[in-house]
Amino acid sequence: MKSSNKLTLYIFIALIGGVLFGWLCPQQAVKMQPLGDMFLRMVKMIIAPLIFATLTVGIAGHGNVKNLGKIGLKTIVYFEIVTTIALVIGLVMANILKPGVGFNISVSSSSLAVVESMKASSTGGVSLVHMLVDSVPVSVVDSMAQGNLLQIVVFAIFFSLAVCAVGPKARPVLDFLQSVCDIMFKFTQYVMNFAPIGVFGAISATIGQNGIGILASYTKLIVITYLALITFVVLVLVAACRIIKVSFMGLLKTIKDPALLAFTTASSEAALPRAMSQMEKFGVPKSIVSFVMPLGYTFNLDGSTLYLTLATLFCAQIAGVHLGLEQQLVIMLTLMLTSKGIAGVPRVSLVILTGTLTSFNLPVIGVAILLGIDQILDMGRTTVNLIGNCVATTVVARWENEFDHSKMENFLKTL
Repeated sequence: MKSSNKLTLYIFIALIGGVLFGWLCPQQAVKMQPLGDMFLRMVKMIIAPLIFATLTVGIAGHGNVKNLGKIGLKTIVYFEIVTTIALVIGLVMANILKPGVGFNISVSSSSLAVVESMKASSTGGVSLVHMLVDSVPVSVVDSMAQGNLLQIVVFAIFFSLAVCAVGPKARPVLDFLQSVCDIMFKFTQYVMNFAPIGVFGAISATIGQNGIGILASYTKLIVITYLALITFVVLVLVAACRIIKVSFMGLLKTIKDPALLAFTTASSEAALPRAMSQMEKFGVPKSIVSFVMPLGYTFNLDGSTLYLTLATLFCAQIAGVHLGLEQQLVIMLTLMLTSKGIAGVPRVSLVILTGTLTSFNLPVIGVAILLGIDQILDMGRTTVNLIGNCVATTVVARWENEFDHSKMENFLKTL
């Protein structure tokens, strides 16, 4: 069995084992949380240097800034179209299926306390001016330490443009960063060996703390959320692959390991390095993968944006607040802006959701309810984020006539 297939098997076994252990031995399972936390910390130590190095090499490697601008414009246009569709699907599903109607689960005082802290930290979070100012780093070292992907991306873009402007004299820097990329991808392989242990710890602790009964209590909301995510994948991502004549199932087969990792850890960061290397093998040029994937994790989180609209209407519905079409459209436009720059880490969507509810004077009690199953919902939306960005790299590559079909076909034969 190939090493990639072994990793998939081990992660899946860890997922099932974690659920069973959390169910049968809840007190001991809660103590497994440090295993999940340690694995996510290992992943986070990779992300900052990897994002900076790959994005710089991806941008500066084009050499021609004018050509880069054309690719960047196409990428942003695609991102905006797809995320807008995701927001619309979230609104439509919430209006048709009404996940918050008839919801009567009680909320613990500890959950309410967490929501209050989120409410305080999200004040002003929906301001476009605030978002633009916050995107500019005061110190890139601090941005890397805090894991602020948007600030790292902004710094990398300006740094890359400067490298292009300097020309041949900057070649040693570019070669150094290319070496950093190669080292970080090898580093990633080492870290991924610990994935099954991290997955077991995170899942068992979640079930041990909340009980397996939480899955039944929140069944309606979970089913509607996953149905909305699947609808988006089928109507948008599968359709995009058909338009560009690339096998969607082949792409899924290529990224099965990072997708499973994203699902089990609910962290986009955990899956990003492996997904980038797999997309290169799939036939997308390194320059496009290095540019589009990191940018996508700031501007193209399809699953998260869809979930935010669905969750906003859910919170309004459980409180009995009716939102007209005009109000919903304003909320959607607001989320179109505030969802940009969401870090690929668990629970950050709840902070954005809390800020949105506060801004529109909607009750935040729904966030406390969502908090109980956010890990389960986050698993689905994070996986869709990953798949959406992998499709985006393929679309941009085909748009630029740089996708290698023969490389894709040869690689799929090896799987």
